[in-house]
Amino acid sequence: MNLAVIQFQGHQFLVKPGDKIQVDKLPVEEGKKIEIKEVLLVADEKGKVKIGTPVLEKTVVEGKVVAQKKGKKIKIFRFRAKSRYRKRKGFRPELTEIEITAIKNG
Repeated sequence: MNLAVIQFQGHQFLVKPGDKIQVDKLPVEEGKKIEIKEVLLVADEKGKVKIGTPVLEKTVVEGKVVAQKKGKKIKIFRFRAKSRYRKRKGFRPELTEIEITAIKNG
């Protein structure tokens, strides 16, 4: 079981081939390939673990963009006590769904 910990857009993800992750919207069309070079950790089928300092050189996680979509609605509510002030708004974040296709060690 190939596993990798990647850092992408300020977030860390534990991924393996076939996984789908959702990240903030990328300016990439659906079906295009993407390479993630910030790989922090890799574990292979035999149980060997490589840890980067801070990243592993020559290790790449490949994926393809599956969909551009909107996430669940996030509600924001503000109020001030004892003044009858209430304000509610919300938005749906735009997301890109990426399917991990391969983890390549250099």
